[in-house]
Amino acid sequence: MALPNLSENLTETHSAEQKTPETKQVLPSLSLDETIEQIIGGFGWSQFLQALLVSVPTLIDAQQTFISIFADAHPKWHCNLNATCNPKSNICQLPKSAWSWVHSSHKTIISEWGLECASSFIIGLPASSFFLGCLIGGFTLAIFGDFWLGRKKLLYLSCLIMCLASLLTAFSVNIWMYSALRLISGFGRAPIISCSLILLTERVGKRWRGQIGSIGFFSYTVGLMSLSAIAYLNRGSSWRKLYLYTSIPSISFCIMTYFFAYESPRWLFMQGRDKEAVDVLRGIASIPVNSLDLYTSNIPLRKEISKVNNPYKVMKDLCKRGWALKRILASMALGLGIGVAFFGMLFGVGNLGFNIYLSVVFNASMLMPSNLLSLVFIERWNRRGSLFVSCIASGIFSMLCVVLGRGGEGIQIGLELASLFCSCFAYNVWLIYTTELFPTSVRSSATSLARQAVVLGTVFDPLLTSAGRRYEFLSFGIFGLAIFLCGFFLIFVPETKGKALCNTMDEQEQKDSIIV
Repeated sequence: MALPNLSENLTETHSAEQKTPETKQVLPSLSLDETIEQIIGGFGWSQFLQALLVSVPTLIDAQQTFISIFADAHPKWHCNLNATCNPKSNICQLPKSAWSWVHSSHKTIISEWGLECASSFIIGLPASSFFLGCLIGGFTLAIFGDFWLGRKKLLYLSCLIMCLASLLTAFSVNIWMYSALRLISGFGRAPIISCSLILLTERVGKRWRGQIGSIGFFSYTVGLMSLSAIAYLNRGSSWRKLYLYTSIPSISFCIMTYFFAYESPRWLFMQGRDKEAVDVLRGIASIPVNSLDLYTSNIPLRKEISKVNNPYKVMKDLCKRGWALKRILASMALGLGIGVAFFGMLFGVGNLGFNIYLSVVFNASMLMPSNLLSLVFIERWNRRGSLFVSCIASGIFSMLCVVLGRGGEGIQIGLELASLFCSCFAYNVWLIYTTELFPTSVRSSATSLARQAVVLGTVFDPLLTSAGRRYEFLSFGIFGLAIFLCGFFLIFVPETKGKALCNTMDEQEQKDSIIV
């Protein structure tokens, strides 16, 4: 159905009013989605500022996710003078008097708590606890984004939980307390990216969804690069300061900006909070005020939507409908493969033999052109085609990194960066694609569920990275194989480029049956 031409409508109505002053301006009958599309289909400064507000939490998310790369690292050590010691020796087989840490013993948790000879389980416990918290939060906290809390409240609550736990982490007295607080931080972190992305895409028209969604990806990249900069400036100090420097500004941001961010008008309509939804539309509208009043007065509220407050009923509905179940399983399979590869390469920078600060910067700088490519071509290329090509390419480059890596460090790092570039693009497209596959009533729950597959894949990354120090295929080989195979699950999901977002499951089902 073609959207009405507003200027022609108003011109004809104005002419009629000159002849009959009692005549009232009337618009053709529009659905709720068509009406919202007319009001926010363009793009103005208000929408841009709102996009910046809700994308900053993804920057904070990146810092707290990858902070363990520096805080939990194995610090460098050297042999003491007049000691019988070889720098290539196993540190655990040397007497304490034979060696010393290069920097302060408080540089990382390994040196402060004497974990240099601890088991791989103990050393990897904090990182595993963080992602275990993400899994728990994804199945509990995240579902409230579709119901009582909404997108905005859940986004800021999650960010606040994550940052407060991070602040307390700086005062940990042992590895057990440290791991417990990392688990709480991960629990809060679970819904942040999905909530941010949904808020970004639900407050703009379909023409701008891809480009605005990409703002969150740039923010995430800036978060990773800023973390490396903070860690480098703090390289001679305690790991505790790293948590303080990243958590305190983040807590301040959450408190100060909460009152300026808008809720999703689509979600407000779904909850029956019509007046609030109209107020939000007025705040982010991309059309003149007189036209806005004309459209808001004709919104068909009660005819199309119903208020649902039972998260378990919705999850049951997702599994009961064949098309929805197929989409969620395919999205999770894609997320699992992409998560293993994308985050595995970011965590595995220590295996490449480069300076850890430069390695993180190199990887983060490779994300920037990938994000730029997403921003420029997301609305020109089909979602399925671009996602499939990037998954296959990333898998091939990662496996070649193992096969040809012995040709030199330059070849290996080049192939790793090429694979990371493609996996980042795939991750960006997948995030936007997943939000478009499901209607408003279940979008937050479905997207968060799909993201748990990414988290599940990431749980294995520390183990694969550790094993890859001895057997290289177990890291970059597995990363490449996982993302290569997951691309074939795209045959089970439809194309969404340029399609309007549906509000209810029934509306989505009806729309799909018409297309078929």
